[in-house]
Amino acid sequence: MGYEKFVEIGRVAFVSAGPSKGKLAVIVDVLDQNRALVDGPCSGVARHVANFKALQLTKYVVKVGPGARTGTVTKAWTKADITSKFKLMKAKQARRGMQSQLYGKANKILKSKK
Repeated sequence: MGYEKFVEIGRVAFVSAGPSKGKLAVIVDVLDQNRALVDGPCSGVARHVANFKALQLTKYVVKVGPGARTGTVTKAWTKADITSKFKLMKAKQARRGMQSQLYGKANKILKSKK
């Protein structure tokens, strides 16, 4: 099984460090092996250069060209409906987390009864 999420132009990434921490951005251009130009006009991320260590790649890809302007990124973002897809993904993750916690508590109770 190989990699599924590659660094590519148009890949939606979650910013995990810096002033835009916790927001989504689109990779607009790859500068070198360590940095990329990102833009997230719909999520409040200003266009800036980000280190790959500060980005977590998501499974979503937006169709934009290299060096796309902010308006182009906004149109592609709304067309792909990235905001609602990401919220749904986060809700599913939270539900899975709660289910695993409840399962663990139930197992603990069952083991203590034996």
